[in-house]
Amino acid sequence: MSVLVICLRKLRSARRAPRFVLLWLLPVWLLLGLARLLIQGLTFARMAPHLGHAMGTAAVLPLLTAPKQVQARLIGRTVQTAARYTPWESNCFPQAVVARLLLGLYRIPYTLCFGLMRGPASGEIQAHAWVAAGPVAVTGRFSFDRFTVVGVFTSLPVTPS
Repeated sequence: MSVLVICLRKLRSARRAPRFVLLWLLPVWLLLGLARLLIQGLTFARMAPHLGHAMGTAAVLPLLTAPKQVQARLIGRTVQTAARYTPWESNCFPQAVVARLLLGLYRIPYTLCFGLMRGPASGEIQAHAWVAAGPVAVTGRFSFDRFTVVGVFTSLPVTPS
């Protein structure tokens, strides 16, 4: 397949994308690079205060209005689309950081979760980060059933019980 054909196909699909996604695609792409640099350059202890209110392992999903749910879905779509086109690795952690940033910017309540699981074949420990806003899995899908939650940060100051 020629480069021209691929570019034309991408342009056609971009025309169908929501305006929000098109407007935020380049800034999010850049933010993913910045998030990756910060993750590599800072300790988690330095980053943690900027992720939200620490909740320990108590996952709390905030309630959202229908318009906020739509906006959260658009943010997730934008982050996931931009992550596919980065020349660097934009795995779950940078995506979660950027999604948290945009959700905070639009004042959408969120929960950022970190989880661990033992790989089925190798037995190695695998880590994952995901962001949820109400019933919307913004990035990383809902992974509560596959990963043991080891850390939760939320936009809302809630006291865990």
